[in-house]
Amino acid sequence: MNVILDPLVPLMPLTLLGVLLAALLLYALWRGLPGWWLRALAGIAVLTALANPALQDEDREPLSDIVMMVVDRSASQELSDRESQTSEAVAALSEDIEGRGFELRTVEVPDGIGDAGTELMGALSEALTEEPSARIAGTLLVTDGQLHDIERAPELQAPIHTLLTGRDTDWDRRLIVKNAPAFAILDEEITLTLRIEDQGAVPADIGALANLSIAIDGDEPQSFQVPVGEDLDLPVTLTHGGRNVLQFNLEPIETELTDRNNAAVIQINGVRDRLRVLLVSGEPHAGERTWRNLLKSDAAVDLVHFTILRPPEKQDGVPVSELSLIAFPTRELFLEKVDEFDLIIFDRYKRRGILPGLYFDSISQYVANGGAVLVAAGPDFASADSIYRSALGDILPAAPTARVFEQGFKPTISDLGARHPVTEGLETFAPLDEAEDGTPGWGRWMRQIEVTETSGNTVMTGIDDKPLITLDRVGEGRVALIASDHAWLWHRGFEGGGPQLELLRRLGHWMMQEPDLEEEALTASVEGQTVTLTRRTLSEFVGDVTLTAPDGTEQIVTLEEISPGRFVASFEGTQQGLYRATEGEGEEAIETVFGLGPAAPREFVETVASGDKLEPIVTPLRGGTLRLEDGIPSLRLVGEGRNAAGRGWIGLTPRNAYLTTNITVTPLVSPWLFLLLAGLLTIAAWLREGRR
Repeated sequence: MNVILDPLVPLMPLTLLGVLLAALLLYALWRGLPGWWLRALAGIAVLTALANPALQDEDREPLSDIVMMVVDRSASQELSDRESQTSEAVAALSEDIEGRGFELRTVEVPDGIGDAGTELMGALSEALTEEPSARIAGTLLVTDGQLHDIERAPELQAPIHTLLTGRDTDWDRRLIVKNAPAFAILDEEITLTLRIEDQGAVPADIGALANLSIAIDGDEPQSFQVPVGEDLDLPVTLTHGGRNVLQFNLEPIETELTDRNNAAVIQINGVRDRLRVLLVSGEPHAGERTWRNLLKSDAAVDLVHFTILRPPEKQDGVPVSELSLIAFPTRELFLEKVDEFDLIIFDRYKRRGILPGLYFDSISQYVANGGAVLVAAGPDFASADSIYRSALGDILPAAPTARVFEQGFKPTISDLGARHPVTEGLETFAPLDEAEDGTPGWGRWMRQIEVTETSGNTVMTGIDDKPLITLDRVGEGRVALIASDHAWLWHRGFEGGGPQLELLRRLGHWMMQEPDLEEEALTASVEGQTVTLTRRTLSEFVGDVTLTAPDGTEQIVTLEEISPGRFVASFEGTQQGLYRATEGEGEEAIETVFGLGPAAPREFVETVASGDKLEPIVTPLRGGTLRLEDGIPSLRLVGEGRNAAGRGWIGLTPRNAYLTTNITVTPLVSPWLFLLLAGLLTIAAWLREGRR
């Protein structure tokens, strides 16, 4: 039972009335009135009547206390015998807790979504929102202590205990990638920093060196012996654009906990720093400036422009000293330093005796070794002085017939060009709607050189479906022939213009062997756990893809054609690590490698059981950290604020919570009776003072 006040008037007026009565009492004492004590009793009676004291009686129903048990079921708990340790401890403690009359709330925590790791505190916080904090007698965490959301720890009043799985003798070796850029410039050295660390109780017979193998793009790995516990600076030079996949693997040791953290997969995109272009122009024409402006507008292009303004056969009597200050370095450009260029463009150039045949031989060899040549043919290409009559004729994909068409036509994407990445979907860049005859809505060209395809692939055609743009591979390099010198009309907006910039951009990237524009390629894009395989081909049919998972298992993936020359399939990856996808057989097989998630998931970065991460929340609440290998701890009841853990035992704090089912309030005084008493006391005070 409790005595409570149920005032008849608000508390503030009641307080002011009490102050007023106290002031009147002090005044009576100062005047020496003999009835002051009667007046005091009258004031107390008035205040008591207005305060209305009452006796409150509650009917209470006791509530059982709650114990929270959070069980770590993440992947790291499957190492060694941790899973059996966990199950035995949970079963024994659950029986003991429930046998003591506590209510048990068990929360099992799996791996976090994606690579979030063990979200132990998040699960505990979410479970506590559904329970009254006044009933929580304690919290037990059955875990290896390797959690990844300690910052989400809730505020608790009862003790919290960590019951560690694992063994004192556990140890593990892991590979750490300390820095790896997402992009790197081709043919420039970058430095990756690796580190090999041992953690836990490392056996004395484990040496200070580890065997590390390195594989690039899934090729045969190379093995090295490297020191443990030191930063390793690894110089790497990328030789091809696009995605470069580097895989590092440590040789596993039988006694370590796991080899899941012995590997690392790094994906670096190779990009070109500068594109060095040599533009060789013949007679000046309207398209020459267009070529120059397009190339100069790109800050990533270093352009060397070589123009023949005065051919040898022109005899105008002007001294050579007045035409040029220095001799043009043709020998340096075409013999000594030709390999330094990424692309050579011949724009309406014909043989004039300025470039000897030896220079054209050098250019042909340059292409075979991996260079690129683009020929924009004008009427001169059909003449007897055509550069086709030089050593370049051996590498060009089409031969001139000596016929030139001087009439308007719309370039058209060929059936093969609809599947080739250089011209695939180019009609979507048309500035106007498609014409009634089905041709793209771009402007006409007014001249075409008739050529006969001798090799390669014709991706665009012109008059009477004759080859207009033909592409070919020569040795390790590439060659492109544009059988017209009127591409500049698109740039000038003639009849609406056309996608000249996009076409030339794709041409340049294809000739630079950019992986995104390979006509025969198998690529993989990863978003979360979803993998999309894309097979580009010039063929009309492709086979199934053989997918090899990180554990060596294989599965067959069937591709579906979504557009000409593009076949796609999607699947959900079930493992994290390096995958290999292969389509075809023998020399014609095309494959790609890609990484799904980190090679070592967050769960396996630190695997040795430890209570260090949980210590900041366990110690302030007087909880304890005990290893299950020492035995399952017993339970004790401890008072609030007392030490709640010791050797082989953990404590729970009874909360004595209850539920109030009924409240009875009985007034202790009758207000009217006390007001009458106050009036009588006041009259008595007057009578006593008057009698005096």
